[in-house]
Amino acid sequence: MATCVKVFLRQKPISRGRISLYLDYYPAIRNPHTGKLSRREFLGFYIYANPSNAVERDYNQTMLDKGELIRCRRQEAVINRQFGFIDHHQEDEDFLAYFKKMCKGKAQKWEIVYRHFENFVKGKCTFGEITVDLCKRFGEYLLTAKNLRITHRKLSRNSVAGYFSTFRGLLKVAYRDKLIKENINDFLEKIEWEDVRKEFLTQEELMKLAETPCKHSVLKQASLFSCLTGLRISDIENLTWDNIQYAQDMGLCIRIRTQKTSTEATLPISEEALTLCGPRGEGKVFKGLSRSMINVPLKNWIKEAGIKKHITFHCFRHTYATLQIAAGTDIYTVSKMLTHKNVTTTQIYADLVSSKKRETVGRIKIK
Repeated sequence: MATCVKVFLRQKPISRGRISLYLDYYPAIRNPHTGKLSRREFLGFYIYANPSNAVERDYNQTMLDKGELIRCRRQEAVINRQFGFIDHHQEDEDFLAYFKKMCKGKAQKWEIVYRHFENFVKGKCTFGEITVDLCKRFGEYLLTAKNLRITHRKLSRNSVAGYFSTFRGLLKVAYRDKLIKENINDFLEKIEWEDVRKEFLTQEELMKLAETPCKHSVLKQASLFSCLTGLRISDIENLTWDNIQYAQDMGLCIRIRTQKTSTEATLPISEEALTLCGPRGEGKVFKGLSRSMINVPLKNWIKEAGIKKHITFHCFRHTYATLQIAAGTDIYTVSKMLTHKNVTTTQIYADLVSSKKRETVGRIKIK
């Protein structure tokens, strides 16, 4: 049987004749917010090392009493978590503050989901309020919610599916860390994704686009770079010259941690892709690139190239994948270059390449 964690009130001398009060956990416990094992929790207040009068002695006793009260509550919380009891103090803590902390270091989608949930609960929610009913209603809210950036437009079905999946991931972590009393995901249905047409450029359209002038040269360079590397706009925005290195076994490559999936990747690039980066310098590669350019300026450039498809910046990633598969690159390699965690995600692109389907005709014969 696991040893029950003990909590002790300790004292540590600090500057100017003061003693800091802290809690000592033995054995160490995992901080639910950082995920790291910790022995100490400083309480943020102190007592006098050598009280010189009655006022200071009374102050010391008051602070020691407060410290002991906090110690008792922490001991109760530890026991509740270890043995599966409901921690009533935890139920009163701020779930939104926990959600906000969990967004740090995560993909931008986490922050978007947080803002939608904050709007849904009108800026106030405790752990005790996280129930199956509340979470179901949040899913229903997302289905009718407006885009935070383009406020006149509803969220797409697939955005809703992704956001609710992220929220369910948060619930899973909160339950694992015993911050909520039941595994709410057991009672939630996921919001299904819709199949949508993935637009991409053909080889001829890509060459035509490359020949068409663009009012924003950095937009043209970044767009064509995406077609040649498959990188997302978020990774291209943050790409620095330090990310472009020479590897002995791979030649010229990009070493990055992708923003969306936090995947460490080393991706070889061509000389043609490097040329789009311009002369080597310091800091960001595509200086001046902004998200505002991938809306109207991108649409105008596509239109001027005579391309009538609905092409967004993300379609350049689709272009990379489909053209690679059409050229005969195996799907496993394409999956690695796109930093997909599962090759089944990449298989979608194989269905887009009609030329590969045509090649299968006549390969199996009975005569």
